[in-house]
Amino acid sequence: MAPPIADRLLTVDLSAGSVESTPILDGWRQRYVGGKGLGARYLYDELDAGVDPLGEENAILFMLGPLSGYLPGDSRYAAITKSPLTGCFLDSYAGGEFPDSLAGALGSHMGLLVTGIASDPVHLVIEDGSATIEAAETWGASTVETARAFPNASVACIGPAGERQIAYATIASDAGDHHAGRGGAGAVMGSKRLKAIIAKGDPPDGLDDLREAYTTKYRETSTGQWLRASGTVETIDFANEIGALSTRGWSGGHFDETDEVGITTVEDRAVGREYAEATTPGGYRVATEEGDYVPRGATAMSLGAGLDIDDFDAVAALGQTCDRLGIDLISAGSAVAWTIKANAADVLDRPLSFGDPDGARALLGEIAERESDLGDALADGVEAAATQFGGRDLVPTVKSMELPAYDPRGAQSMALAYATSDRGACHRRARPIEREVFDGNWGADRTAAEVTREQDQRSILWSLIADDFFGDALDDLGREWLESVSLETVGELATVGERVWNVTRLFNVREGISREDDALPATLQEPLGTGPRAGAVVESDDFDSMLDAYYRRRGWDENGVPTAQTIDRLDLTELTEDFDHLHD
Repeated sequence: MAPPIADRLLTVDLSAGSVESTPILDGWRQRYVGGKGLGARYLYDELDAGVDPLGEENAILFMLGPLSGYLPGDSRYAAITKSPLTGCFLDSYAGGEFPDSLAGALGSHMGLLVTGIASDPVHLVIEDGSATIEAAETWGASTVETARAFPNASVACIGPAGERQIAYATIASDAGDHHAGRGGAGAVMGSKRLKAIIAKGDPPDGLDDLREAYTTKYRETSTGQWLRASGTVETIDFANEIGALSTRGWSGGHFDETDEVGITTVEDRAVGREYAEATTPGGYRVATEEGDYVPRGATAMSLGAGLDIDDFDAVAALGQTCDRLGIDLISAGSAVAWTIKANAADVLDRPLSFGDPDGARALLGEIAERESDLGDALADGVEAAATQFGGRDLVPTVKSMELPAYDPRGAQSMALAYATSDRGACHRRARPIEREVFDGNWGADRTAAEVTREQDQRSILWSLIADDFFGDALDDLGREWLESVSLETVGELATVGERVWNVTRLFNVREGISREDDALPATLQEPLGTGPRAGAVVESDDFDSMLDAYYRRRGWDENGVPTAQTIDRLDLTELTEDFDHLHD
């Protein structure tokens, strides 16, 4: 028997204190599926250009997909809003138990749309297909403390960083083990005085035969084998081996002490793994003075190699600090690295050096509390701090978002992936580095083709919502699964992914994004200092050729705006009222 169809949306207006259940608009499920696609379409419709991300008019959606709770792999939900860090479209994802509980609690609803600002801090309790607004007694608590206040429910919440509207504050779930991390969705919750979403529901059941078949298939993929063996913590070892690991604030591409903070030490120190009995176990759990912690790949890369800290306990403590405060550890690592380099360059007077975990932790506290001029500036991002103090090109950003630790000087295709990501610098939209390093330099046309393909593929996976790692088991991008829930899309699934990518581009263009913002950070034109790729740069002419090829393949003009022909082909004409030239 097919599962019930989720064809409604819960809308909560915190200003009015109202909750409403409405049907998803006609045809939108067929054109945008759910998750990222449906959330992006609602956000585009809900907001006017220029809305303050931290103002009353911004909206935040907590979206599931038509297959939430049924697919193998790590269940996820999407937090979708306008980013306070970038001013662009933002979709951020978190896994664990919360998405399954939310799917059970929402019933026939595919998501939750939250607008307005509460007069006092609140929780939203989701149960039996409805939402209740309740006073939040946990305001001021850490992400872990907030989750523990609801032992019989699953919680997604903000920490102190979200409450103070740090521009890269996260939304934490499962007591801080998982985070919708990048871009500041947690700050949007904080601006609305929304402390937590409390989901009281059992995971949905059904599609057992299909799930069992794909579970076996997933286990046999190379990705499934890799995740069972080591999880994402091994990414630091991979990046280090190929010479693409950002070290010491983007000065080098190799970290001699990788074994001290990477998979070798994590396996030795682990006390277990998340949902260890599952087909693909979750992250390793390690014991710390403050309780168990689950380090991810970015922990060792951004807070270890990036800050030249080779003590595992110190790196874990920094990661745990970020998780409890509810702050994105990639942006946090860049904020610390920028401060170190700014001090060395006499841009500011803040004694801090690489290899100093205590100094880094103190600075993170200042940022989360906004308790100093420097902390307050860094709370709005590295670019905001550079605008106030100087040091604009000390660490790289794209659309104001700090780069993850895969250095494009070690794999040129990542420069294009970062520059064209719809939410700012992001390695999850496309990871061509995993293939390019084995093939040699691809050239502009192939790089554009590979980045475009991956972006479209992940757009449909995140509309299902499927774990993008599980996507390797979906030869048909999920067509068989959608048929099982009787959802027929408008166009092939690859076309749906392309449609979704163009919706987010139109959102960003409406906010003023153009070719000038799909830019190559100046840092990447400086020679890489260490490692197998020492001396490498991303040449500006090569980058421009890749970007030209990408725009051609996308069907966008030379400024990165989708052409009228592309809009018509993807059935997006209803979105172009704000773009007169697209109707010529």
